[in-house]
Amino acid sequence: MTSTITRRSVLAGGLASAVALTLAACGGSSSDTSTDGSGTTAAVDGIKVDGDTATITIGATPQPHVTILQWVQDNLAADAGLNLDIVEIDDYQTPNTSLDDGSLAANFYQTPNFLEQQIEEKGYDFVAIADVHIEPMGIYTDKGYSSVDEAAEGGTILLNNDPANTARGLQLLETAGLITLAPDVEIPTTLDVTDNPKNFDLVTVDGAQVAASMADAELAVINGNYALDANLKPSEDALVLEQGEGSPYANQLVVRTADKDNEYLVKLAELLNSDELRTYIEETWTDESVIPAF
Repeated sequence: MTSTITRRSVLAGGLASAVALTLAACGGSSSDTSTDGSGTTAAVDGIKVDGDTATITIGATPQPHVTILQWVQDNLAADAGLNLDIVEIDDYQTPNTSLDDGSLAANFYQTPNFLEQQIEEKGYDFVAIADVHIEPMGIYTDKGYSSVDEAAEGGTILLNNDPANTARGLQLLETAGLITLAPDVEIPTTLDVTDNPKNFDLVTVDGAQVAASMADAELAVINGNYALDANLKPSEDALVLEQGEGSPYANQLVVRTADKDNEYLVKLAELLNSDELRTYIEETWTDESVIPAF
């Protein structure tokens, strides 16, 4: 297998076969024998060792996750004996199902609350081994408003429909003074809204469609990565933006719990928490739409 990055856009349901075909073409399987941090030898699905180089198959959503991984691949990976086979995925479910079935060795796209919710619902045995960055969620509009207070009574507000991000969006709407939530609810839903003075219609849609559907709504609560995909500039375009400091929404490198001490995955975690990457993030996203979380 040559030490080059493979960037692919894979729709839900097609990842496992695409990974298998790619690895077969390279003359190997999707797992190989490696030494983990405890000194024991174990086969790790999604890692292929060829001489002094370990190729890690990792899934990530496009922006900024793939961009960050590509920079690590281009600037840091070779010196650490790593090659990143990056699989670009455009939904929030496939990265975890593919990590679970062994098509991937790791994924990079999710926050702690989303990971916790996925583990609870799906029974995944996953663990985060590095906090990498924060993408502040924001409230946006294409109606030309300068404040959320200008949104029309009874209008639609769009939110990401996965439970963890719905909760996060509702909490941001509460911070903006648009709604009130029942107290002491860890993952609120629209049913936990106790006060909605302007009778907004709170509509949840697929996270990737929120920005695209903004024309049909008064306001849209958009995740930072999807805002970047839509060419929005959070520091300029968001009417309200989450604060980065102390945020519980760090995007994490996630692996199967059994593989958490694998030496190659530990090396990757170290690269994703390196001073070099911190500088790259700070110099690339000067509008603070992406902030280091380490």
